[in-house]
Amino acid sequence: MSYDPNSFEEVLSAARACRICEADLPLGPRPVVRASRSARLLIVGQAPGTRVHASGIPWDDRSGERLREWLNLSPDIFYDEAKIAIVPMGFCFPGNDERGGDLPPPAICAKTWHAPIRQHLSGVSLTLLIGLYAQRFYLGKARKSSLTETVAAFRDYLPDYLPLPHPSWRNTGWLKKNPWFEADLLPELRARISSALEA
Repeated sequence: MSYDPNSFEEVLSAARACRICEADLPLGPRPVVRASRSARLLIVGQAPGTRVHASGIPWDDRSGERLREWLNLSPDIFYDEAKIAIVPMGFCFPGNDERGGDLPPPAICAKTWHAPIRQHLSGVSLTLLIGLYAQRFYLGKARKSSLTETVAAFRDYLPDYLPLPHPSWRNTGWLKKNPWFEADLLPELRARISSALEA
């Protein structure tokens, strides 16, 4: 697919028209990505679920409700493209695994699109890495041996990155086992988001 990498409009248009994984997507391609040059916060999650695939609106589900609660952001601000970019590891719903969960995002998606998009997001001062796949991709060898350890060591990755668990309701047990997340990480997260968006 041909586009001018120096034109943000062309990069986004090409990303939204991407069909690289078409043959492997059970519901077909529907790339969900939001970004603007003026964005101050970047949210990197996993991949759209079926509800987001249907609506075309990122985090338009129960996980999104919990995420907005964590960030202490209203939907109006969360979906303000001028302030917040949402660029998941996979832009399309990848399908379900044998247990009914979502399959991993295809690695080719982030490898193809994250660098071309990010080069135009020079105003981003904080990137939230939500879940294991985003943390593997962005933190590389700096990532700890487990997601819990990586999230617990969140201060090691500041001020550029802040790792988070996925806000899926399946992770409610994890949150109960790790009370430091709500006590220590969330206040830091909210303060840094406030600072980033007000800058």
